[in-house]
Amino acid sequence: MSTERLIYLPLGGAGEIGMNAYVYGYGEPGKERLILVDLGVAFPDMDTTPGVDLIMPDISWLAERADQLEAIFITHGHEDHIGAVAHLYDRLNVPVYARAFTANLARRKMEERGHDPEKIITVSPYPEKLELGPFTVSAVPISHSIPESGGLLIDCPAGRVIHTGDFKIDHNPIVGEPFDPELWAEISKPGVKALVCDSTNVFSQHEGRSESELAPAITKLISEAPGMVAATTFASNVARVKTLAEAGERAGRSIVLLGRAMRRMIEASLETGVLTDFPKVIQVEEAQEIPRENLMLITTGSQGERRAATAQLARGKYRGMELKEGDLFLFSSKTIPGNEKGVIWIMNQFSEKGVDVVDDSSGLYHVSGHANGPDLEKMHEIVKPQMVIPMHGEHRHLRQHARLAEKKGMASAIAVNGMMMDLTGDAPKVADYIDTGRTYLDGSVKIGAMDGVVRDRIRMALNGHVVVTVIMDEDDEPLGEPWVDLKGVAETGASDAALVEIMEADLHQFVMRAGAKTLKDDDKLEQELRRIARNTANQEIGKKPEATIIVSRMR
Repeated sequence: MSTERLIYLPLGGAGEIGMNAYVYGYGEPGKERLILVDLGVAFPDMDTTPGVDLIMPDISWLAERADQLEAIFITHGHEDHIGAVAHLYDRLNVPVYARAFTANLARRKMEERGHDPEKIITVSPYPEKLELGPFTVSAVPISHSIPESGGLLIDCPAGRVIHTGDFKIDHNPIVGEPFDPELWAEISKPGVKALVCDSTNVFSQHEGRSESELAPAITKLISEAPGMVAATTFASNVARVKTLAEAGERAGRSIVLLGRAMRRMIEASLETGVLTDFPKVIQVEEAQEIPRENLMLITTGSQGERRAATAQLARGKYRGMELKEGDLFLFSSKTIPGNEKGVIWIMNQFSEKGVDVVDDSSGLYHVSGHANGPDLEKMHEIVKPQMVIPMHGEHRHLRQHARLAEKKGMASAIAVNGMMMDLTGDAPKVADYIDTGRTYLDGSVKIGAMDGVVRDRIRMALNGHVVVTVIMDEDDEPLGEPWVDLKGVAETGASDAALVEIMEADLHQFVMRAGAKTLKDDDKLEQELRRIARNTANQEIGKKPEATIIVSRMR
């Protein structure tokens, strides 16, 4: 009896939305040959990850087994699937396979990080196959909100797995391939052991809408606007950018793309043939000479990103362009949970300028790139898998998707990050639990979530910071009084006196009465000085700031 097994292990993206990384393996337990599907990022927020630039999956388990890893496959070009490839590549160092448009984006990222862009290998869609160890893999075209998304058809001796990647059922997506039910039925005919499937919109009860349905409403809105029009969407949603640009062109407006990501996506689309035509775009310098009512700006920053074009327009000017009273700003996008504060701030800033803000609350100006509940059921019916493994979603999404599958008689399991599933038998079962976590890109360095850097930053943000300096002479006696520097702490408290003076007095009293044993021991001295500084602050202002103690000895 064979002991070889087929495993599925999410390192990111299961139990959360973002930071996708999914491992498949086949072979003897512990000796499996592996492939990785996607390697993405999540984005930080000031509440939980202040100062962090990007959040990436902890790939320690995989890096320790890099000699077992055959390849990385990228399903599409969204940052939560492609964003960590260049940052973590040197820990894995295997070929990266992607379709042409996604490969173009990945090569740019590799170059930016100093890696060889030729490590990114372009693959053609199904029926082209790649033989990698025990796996045969094909990229199967599927519709999503970015061009050339590819679900993966993964064959191994234990059976056939279909990994959908992000998808929607769109028969006319404007840019990219439409969803082809006959193709998906064809690849499912031999029998599918496991469908590993997007769960993002499982709670939406209506069928998903096509990208092509948006043009009339957007065109009408722009045509009726009296002043300058600006619109934002995800830069990667090339079809939406095209719809916006064409609507502006039909309204007699000149189109300006604002934001590096927006221009990069359109360039990549044209270079790879994904876009064969796009309305004429003018440079921002040319726009200065055109009447405001004849201009349309398409901007980056639909999620409230502080440095993006939208936020900069909300604060004032961006590259000489400014929105004024009577202008229109359209959010042709859905706000991702967690980004509401930034988006609402921008809306209010525009409102204060007298700019009319239109969002997606009407449903007229945005459609999702993810399959709704009825569309997921349709995919289940087409593929007819033995088991469904929900992925790409928060825990509540995975749970609802599993219920959906089980109601139709398919085996299912909720597999969150770090839960290794054995898919070899008739139903999925837990094979192991792996420690998973997060890696932060903090400036130019990568740090672990448990390293304490972000934790200390949050503590300082919540409570402030105090630095206490004490100088000891050659006889281990204090030389002068301790002095205190405060940052992010109220200057006066309950005593109506300067907190610095009260704290310095309390610290001075301590060092004058401390025993010789304490004064000679740096660790004990630091411990007591920290305790007193924090307690004094707590009595005066109700806060215990983080404390740094500097003991300097004259030798």
